[in-house]
Amino acid sequence: MAWNEPGGDDRDPWGGGGRNQPPDLDEVVRKLQEKMSGLFGGRRGGGGGSGGGRIPAGGRRLVPLLVGVVIVALLLIKGFYIVQPAERGVVQRLGAFHSVTPPGPHLLIPFIDKVTVVNVDQVNKFGHRAQMLTKDENIVDITLTVQYRIQDAAAFLFRDSDPVKTIYNAVESALREVSGKSTLDAIITQNRSAVAAMVKQETQRLLDFYQTGLMVTNVNIQDAKPPEEVKDAFDDATRAMADKERVQNEAQAYANDIVPRARGAAARRVEDAKAYMARVVSEAKGESKRFLELYKAYRKAPEVTRQRLYLDTMQEVLSRTGKVILDVKQGSGNLTLLPLDRLLGSNSALVRRPQVLPGYESLEAESTARKVKESTARERERRRNVERARRNRR
Repeated sequence: MAWNEPGGDDRDPWGGGGRNQPPDLDEVVRKLQEKMSGLFGGRRGGGGGSGGGRIPAGGRRLVPLLVGVVIVALLLIKGFYIVQPAERGVVQRLGAFHSVTPPGPHLLIPFIDKVTVVNVDQVNKFGHRAQMLTKDENIVDITLTVQYRIQDAAAFLFRDSDPVKTIYNAVESALREVSGKSTLDAIITQNRSAVAAMVKQETQRLLDFYQTGLMVTNVNIQDAKPPEEVKDAFDDATRAMADKERVQNEAQAYANDIVPRARGAAARRVEDAKAYMARVVSEAKGESKRFLELYKAYRKAPEVTRQRLYLDTMQEVLSRTGKVILDVKQGSGNLTLLPLDRLLGSNSALVRRPQVLPGYESLEAESTARKVKESTARERERRRNVERARRNRR
């Protein structure tokens, strides 16, 4: 029979006589004390007792101590946590931000403090693709990869409602700004790394402005190309640019080859001119010195010097002419003429002719003609004298 059925009042666990009566708290405490005293070596009352007992004094002193130990153990279990080297612990006290704990073991107040562990060394990445308008009014299709990590754990949790969405928008805005300041050639071929660096810098500036607690570690442009509709024309322009660079390189190589040789030839001509100048000046100084010495000799012996100058001049003039003049004494008989001019002409290569300075050819030719004319006149006069002598003999 159940204890709450009629006639079952003696089975009431609360010791009451009625079904609707509340339990007796004193009885409950007394039974709990009896159980605790039994655990710590206490005894129940014996003999004719009605089953009641009393708790020893030592048991009553250990109960608060046991309760305190249990509470401390619960506090240690609930309040002890460890932060790993790659993490930071963000502590909230009563829901408000309190502090950031470094790696290591830490304690918090259970049910009052709350800790959120954030990994600050993990590198996250995402890809982004968009069509941008360039500075030269062209459209470029850019695909890039962005890598980032958490720099400030507290700012990441509390300063921005959605930091990941913010970094997506920041990359979009930075890429649009940098593309608008760059040309199509710079983005596609010439200056892609610099464009990626500018996008990274502008993105980080926006993230710092919005206090997201994120740091961009790398921005890499995977692909940059014109839209498919103009790809063929752009390929032609790219090939033309490559041909231009090739021709420029060939021209530069030719210039690097020919310019040093031209400079060497010019330097050689300059040195030759300097040597010629030095030689001419030295010869002029020597001639002037010789003339002064000749003038001194002329003042001492005018007749001898005049005769010597005449003989030297005649030797120089006659050595360059093909005529041969013979001095035949009167009454010497027949005159045999030899074709010495032809003999000398056939062996002209063996005849050493002195060099004539430029500018003196006309003067020498005039002097030679005059002397030859005088010699011819003297020869005619001699022949007339010879003919006259023959007539006188007859």
